[in-house]
Amino acid sequence: MILYAESSALLSWLLGEAAAPQVSEALKGAEHVAVSDLGILECDRAILRGVTISRMDQATAAERRARLEQAAARWHRLRITQEIIERARHPFPVEPLRTLDALHLASALAVRPFFPGIGVLSLDERIRNAARPLGFQVYPG
Repeated sequence: MILYAESSALLSWLLGEAAAPQVSEALKGAEHVAVSDLGILECDRAILRGVTISRMDQATAAERRARLEQAAARWHRLRITQEIIERARHPFPVEPLRTLDALHLASALAVRPFFPGIGVLSLDERIRNAARPLGFQVYPG
Protein backbone atom coordinates (compact mmCIF):
# COMPACT_ATOMS: atom_id res chain seq x y z
CA MET A 1 0.00 0.00 0.00
CA ILE A 2 1.23 3.48 -0.91
CA LEU A 3 -0.39 6.51 0.71
CA TYR A 4 -0.63 10.25 0.34
CA ALA A 5 -1.13 11.40 3.95
CA GLU A 6 -3.41 14.42 4.27
CA SER A 7 -3.28 16.65 7.33
CA SER A 8 -6.58 15.58 8.96
CA ALA A 9 -5.24 12.04 9.29
CA LEU A 10 -1.78 13.20 10.36
CA LEU A 11 -3.24 15.45 13.03
CA SER A 12 -5.44 12.67 14.39
CA TRP A 13 -2.39 10.41 14.63
CA LEU A 14 -0.15 13.12 16.06
CA LEU A 15 -2.64 14.41 18.64
CA GLY A 16 -3.94 11.01 19.71
CA GLU A 17 -7.52 11.58 18.59
CA ALA A 18 -10.13 8.83 18.28
CA ALA A 19 -9.07 7.68 14.80
CA ALA A 20 -5.36 7.67 15.69
CA PRO A 21 -5.11 3.84 15.90
CA GLN A 22 -6.56 3.41 12.38
CA VAL A 23 -4.29 6.10 10.95
CA SER A 24 -1.27 4.67 12.75
CA GLU A 25 -2.03 1.20 11.38
CA ALA A 26 -2.31 2.59 7.83
CA LEU A 27 0.95 4.52 8.15
CA LYS A 28 2.79 1.50 9.56
CA GLY A 29 1.39 -0.78 6.85
CA ALA A 30 2.31 1.53 3.98
CA GLU A 31 5.22 0.64 1.76
CA HIS A 32 5.63 4.37 0.97
CA VAL A 33 4.06 7.50 2.41
CA ALA A 34 3.99 10.80 0.54
CA VAL A 35 3.18 14.03 2.33
CA SER A 36 3.04 17.62 1.17
CA ASP A 37 4.95 20.37 2.90
CA LEU A 38 1.45 21.75 3.43
CA GLY A 39 0.54 18.76 5.63
CA ILE A 40 3.68 19.17 7.73
CA LEU A 41 3.03 22.89 8.03
CA GLU A 42 -0.56 22.29 9.12
CA CYS A 43 0.67 19.89 11.82
CA ASP A 44 3.28 22.39 13.01
CA ARG A 45 0.65 25.13 13.19
CA ALA A 46 -1.76 22.87 15.13
CA ILE A 47 0.95 22.15 17.70
CA LEU A 48 1.73 25.85 17.99
CA ARG A 49 -1.98 26.63 18.34
CA GLY A 50 -2.29 23.95 21.05
CA VAL A 51 0.44 25.59 23.10
CA THR A 52 -0.91 29.09 22.49
CA ILE A 53 -4.39 28.23 23.72
CA SER A 54 -3.04 26.10 26.58
CA ARG A 55 -4.24 22.73 25.27
CA MET A 56 -0.72 21.33 25.51
CA ASP A 57 2.41 22.26 27.36
CA GLN A 58 5.84 22.89 25.82
CA ALA A 59 7.13 19.41 26.67
CA THR A 60 4.18 17.73 24.93
CA ALA A 61 4.58 20.05 21.95
CA ALA A 62 8.28 19.17 21.69
CA GLU A 63 7.48 15.44 21.85
CA ARG A 64 4.88 15.77 19.11
CA ARG A 65 7.19 17.84 16.90
CA ALA A 66 9.92 15.22 17.34
CA ARG A 67 7.47 12.42 16.52
CA LEU A 68 6.39 14.22 13.36
CA GLU A 69 9.96 14.97 12.28
CA GLN A 70 11.04 11.37 12.90
CA ALA A 71 8.18 9.99 10.81
CA ALA A 72 8.50 12.63 8.08
CA ALA A 73 12.16 11.77 7.64
CA ARG A 74 11.01 8.40 6.23
CA TRP A 75 8.27 9.86 4.03
CA HIS A 76 8.46 11.33 0.53
CA ARG A 77 8.09 15.09 0.96
CA LEU A 78 6.37 17.09 -1.78
CA ARG A 79 7.03 20.75 -2.38
CA ILE A 80 4.10 22.90 -3.45
CA THR A 81 5.15 23.44 -7.04
CA GLN A 82 3.67 25.67 -9.71
CA GLU A 83 2.17 22.52 -11.27
CA ILE A 84 0.33 21.76 -8.01
CA ILE A 85 -0.88 25.33 -7.69
CA GLU A 86 -2.14 25.36 -11.28
CA ARG A 87 -4.04 22.07 -10.78
CA ALA A 88 -5.58 23.36 -7.55
CA ARG A 89 -6.86 26.45 -9.40
CA HIS A 90 -9.13 24.31 -11.59
CA PRO A 91 -12.31 22.42 -10.72
CA PHE A 92 -12.32 18.96 -9.21
CA PRO A 93 -15.07 16.38 -9.82
CA VAL A 94 -16.59 17.21 -6.44
CA GLU A 95 -16.89 20.88 -5.56
CA PRO A 96 -16.83 23.10 -3.62
CA LEU A 97 -13.41 22.46 -2.11
CA ARG A 98 -11.47 24.67 0.24
CA THR A 99 -8.13 25.96 -1.02
CA LEU A 100 -6.00 23.77 1.22
CA ASP A 101 -8.07 20.71 0.30
CA ALA A 102 -7.53 21.47 -3.39
CA LEU A 103 -3.78 21.76 -2.76
CA HIS A 104 -3.76 18.38 -1.02
CA LEU A 105 -5.63 16.71 -3.87
CA ALA A 106 -3.43 18.39 -6.47
CA SER A 107 -0.38 17.13 -4.54
CA ALA A 108 -1.73 13.58 -4.53
CA LEU A 109 -2.35 13.82 -8.26
CA ALA A 110 1.18 15.17 -8.84
CA VAL A 111 2.81 12.23 -7.05
CA ARG A 112 0.59 9.53 -8.56
CA PRO A 113 2.73 9.05 -11.74
CA PHE A 114 5.66 8.11 -9.47
CA PHE A 115 3.55 5.89 -7.20
CA PRO A 116 0.85 4.18 -9.28
CA GLY A 117 -1.94 2.92 -7.08
CA ILE A 118 -1.35 5.53 -4.39
CA GLY A 119 -4.27 6.00 -2.03
CA VAL A 120 -5.32 9.00 0.04
CA LEU A 121 -5.19 8.77 3.82
CA SER A 122 -7.67 11.34 5.10
CA LEU A 123 -10.38 11.71 7.72
CA ASP A 124 -11.86 14.78 6.04
CA GLU A 125 -15.07 13.78 4.23
CA ARG A 126 -14.68 16.57 1.65
CA ILE A 127 -11.26 15.23 0.63
CA ARG A 128 -12.40 11.61 0.76
CA ASN A 129 -15.43 12.39 -1.42
CA ALA A 130 -13.35 14.36 -3.92
CA ALA A 131 -10.53 11.78 -4.05
CA ARG A 132 -12.71 8.83 -5.07
CA PRO A 133 -13.85 10.22 -8.45
CA LEU A 134 -10.20 11.03 -9.18
CA GLY A 135 -9.49 7.29 -8.95
CA PHE A 136 -7.95 7.20 -5.48
CA GLN A 137 -8.78 4.58 -2.91
CA VAL A 138 -9.29 6.29 0.43
CA TYR A 139 -8.02 5.15 3.80
CA PRO A 140 -8.95 4.29 6.43
CA GLY A 141 -11.41 2.08 4.59
